[in-house]
Amino acid sequence: MSSGGSSGTTGKEKEKEKARVSRTSLILWHAHQNDAAAVRKLLEEDPSLVRARDYDNRTPLHVASLHGWVEVANCLIEFGADVNAQDRWKNTPLADAEGAKGTAMIELLESHGGLSYGQNGSHFEPKPVLPPLPNKCDWEVDPNELDFSSSICIGKGSFGEIVRAHWRGTPVAVKRILPSLSDDRLVIQDFRHEVNLLVKLRHPNVVQFLGAVTDKKPLMLITEYLRGGDLHKYLKDKGTVSPSTAINFALDIARGMAYLHNEPNVIIHRDLKPRNVLLVNSSADHLKVGDFGLSKLIKVQSSHDVYKMTDRYMAPEVFKHRRYDKKVDVFSFAMILYEMLEGEPPFSSYEPYEGAKYVAEGHRPSFRAKGYTPELRDLTEHCWAADMNQRPSFIDILAQLDKIKGHLPSDHHWSLSILSRNSDDYLLLPFQQVALCPSTAVGFVNRANLENLAKFFLLVSLDFPFILHYELRSGDHPEQIVPIHCCRVVMLRPSIVAKGGGDSNA
Repeated sequence: MSSGGSSGTTGKEKEKEKARVSRTSLILWHAHQNDAAAVRKLLEEDPSLVRARDYDNRTPLHVASLHGWVEVANCLIEFGADVNAQDRWKNTPLADAEGAKGTAMIELLESHGGLSYGQNGSHFEPKPVLPPLPNKCDWEVDPNELDFSSSICIGKGSFGEIVRAHWRGTPVAVKRILPSLSDDRLVIQDFRHEVNLLVKLRHPNVVQFLGAVTDKKPLMLITEYLRGGDLHKYLKDKGTVSPSTAINFALDIARGMAYLHNEPNVIIHRDLKPRNVLLVNSSADHLKVGDFGLSKLIKVQSSHDVYKMTDRYMAPEVFKHRRYDKKVDVFSFAMILYEMLEGEPPFSSYEPYEGAKYVAEGHRPSFRAKGYTPELRDLTEHCWAADMNQRPSFIDILAQLDKIKGHLPSDHHWSLSILSRNSDDYLLLPFQQVALCPSTAVGFVNRANLENLAKFFLLVSLDFPFILHYELRSGDHPEQIVPIHCCRVVMLRPSIVAKGGGDSNA
């Protein structure tokens, strides 16, 4: 009885949590949409929603203040909204209203004690002012030096479009920041300081920042151009990759993230996903992490904007509007690792918002591919742990990946010489039959120590994972089967079991 009651309580708590998350999203959304009636209705049903927080720790009053929705702000204040609540940038609603130059909103907030200051403990003090930048930054680029005459759009992201252009004769990737963000004085200030930090980063697995345009509009960010495209397109074209390839990719990603997480100024990516992992070249032998650092500059306007950014790769604490740290990137890394091995995104049948919600409810994707070693599966599960404190750091992840890699075949492209019975034999793979031309069967001269079934060699060059079962069938007697066990230890000379149970090595 006790156990059943506990289970029932847990179920009720989960339902309450789901309802709370949904209502939090709704009130932030309606505040953004200037729907005072909907906001009032939600607050009448649950007054605690006046203290709801979004992805960036912003309250509904922050959202209303930024857009100048006075009626919505009045409603929120009526229900006890904290007029001096701070978001993750230490901005109060009044600071947002001043940035947007909303006179009516400024007057409303000031009349209720609103201050344009940060809060430290129980007293208010002026918001810390960023140190002034030098008059001429080394990274400031004259937009006239950028040649867009043969530019190609190579992507669109949360911040704007990405185009391939030329700078001083060199191909570069240029991110044009959305006009709505380029007009925000606070965004421009934060953008300049953030770029001043990012341009100093140097790592072989991090996309290199080259410069930025901040003196003129639109804001632009210039990085090295990588010809290999992004991991999203690569996986879409290739499907699943072998365990050894997945681990090599994972090592590159983890190295880049370990560097970002362990800089003196820790950089949380917040939007780690295949689209933001770039291939240096078409050989896909070198990956770099990109589009990091800037996401924290952008204030999410809609409660659903965040789900468009990270969707199914999002950590549950982010979806639930809870405080988070750099371990959100570890969770996203686990989802990418899963996608590489499974050949499809996690919860691909769900819409992005629904997928993120499903994950936040405690669900995780199912392991279906056969390419997992127990160690690789354990690592994936640890990285997507619901409790962020249980997730390993990227330094620990690197150590585990190196250990796993040491136990895998160095290459999954095998050349096989398989003992055969006649020239009509062929290999039977899962879901398909690979017929071999008779010319590939070569007669074997010295048969003194071989089973009497072995009369030929099948010379085969294949590309397949190392943990799969294959069968050798005879064309004239398909019911006669010689299993071939492709194991890690014997790669180029796999053992086959001849009829009668004897083992022979090709």
